[in-house]
Amino acid sequence: MMFEQNKGWLLLGMSLLLAACKTPPVVAPVIPPVAVVPAPAVQYTPSKWAMLPDWATLDLTPSWAALLQSCRALKTKPQWQPVCAGAEQVDKHDSAAQRAFYEDKLTPYQVFNPDGTEQGMITGYYEPLLKGSRARSERFRYPLYAAPEDMLEIDLSDAYPELKGKRLRGRLQGKRVLPYFKRAEIDAGAGALQGRELFWVDNAVELFFLQIQGSGRIELADGQQVKVGYAEQNGYPYVSIGKKLVEAGELKLEEASMQGIKSWGEKHPDKLTALLELNPSYVFFRELPENLSAPLGALGVPLTNEYSIAVDPRAIPLGSPVFLATTQPNSETPLNRLMLAQDTGGAIKGAVRADFFWGFGETAALQAGRMKQQGRMWVLFPKGGEPVLN
Repeated sequence: MMFEQNKGWLLLGMSLLLAACKTPPVVAPVIPPVAVVPAPAVQYTPSKWAMLPDWATLDLTPSWAALLQSCRALKTKPQWQPVCAGAEQVDKHDSAAQRAFYEDKLTPYQVFNPDGTEQGMITGYYEPLLKGSRARSERFRYPLYAAPEDMLEIDLSDAYPELKGKRLRGRLQGKRVLPYFKRAEIDAGAGALQGRELFWVDNAVELFFLQIQGSGRIELADGQQVKVGYAEQNGYPYVSIGKKLVEAGELKLEEASMQGIKSWGEKHPDKLTALLELNPSYVFFRELPENLSAPLGALGVPLTNEYSIAVDPRAIPLGSPVFLATTQPNSETPLNRLMLAQDTGGAIKGAVRADFFWGFGETAALQAGRMKQQGRMWVLFPKGGEPVLN
């Protein structure tokens, strides 16, 4: 979940600083250019509470705990300090009081796409459970890696202020700084990953989807479940293998769900490796504390089942409340809910775009795998100021 392709490899100053301790100075790194993914030209339009479907009757209490989690990160931001301080005083069981609080402290702004449209794609994600071991065996042979020690992470903003928040992942090869290895190269043993295995799992497709979800659990032979979360990513943009299967005529569009892709893999094991390698993005993990209540999102706080969403932080400020008007997975039944923007994802790009966190377990997996709905979004900003990104 929590990564994006960085702007072109214009890292003369920064890369040389990082490389200086290992290699002599060079005139310029020989690096292929990378296309820049522009930030979405998000449009915020002031709205009214009555425009939010079911706002007047919605039970807000389930999302209140998620708001308080967001405030753990937002309370240091001046515009959010009064809101978060006031939220602590509201009865967590009183939906009417919470609604009055929102209407008094915040203003809804509808989010529009750059072309002026109000609809966008709403997908789902969840916390998967994989069978695994801390040691490799004939059954458990697919590694779950910690971040490699030979991968550089370069913040370009010091040299290029317009690239604030953008990072570059690369590696040293002699006097050159190159992009880090792609998925196919990592699976073939490239990189300093030997000895970085956290766990070994028994299913390559499940491991692939764990990387897409960004966090999950590994069940060991003794029944213990160990939580793992996103640590780092190799720097390549996410490529949808479901879309590739549709383009190749292997699946119909309505079949390109997580369940449909897994079923295809079971029927075509000889083609599976080539399919997975079409997505060059690769995610590395870290083992999480046992007492963690839920996966940590990009905001740094535990996610709340069915009340946290992943967004594009270039369009929606992390931590902010977002009213989502969509439908239940594979259904026309309305799903109108106050959510909290607490996570990001490699495939979550655009203004009206969100990934709905369904939680842990088989039901969550089913809902997440089937969810590909259209929806509208309103972001709630503190009163008394203009809408601003973090």
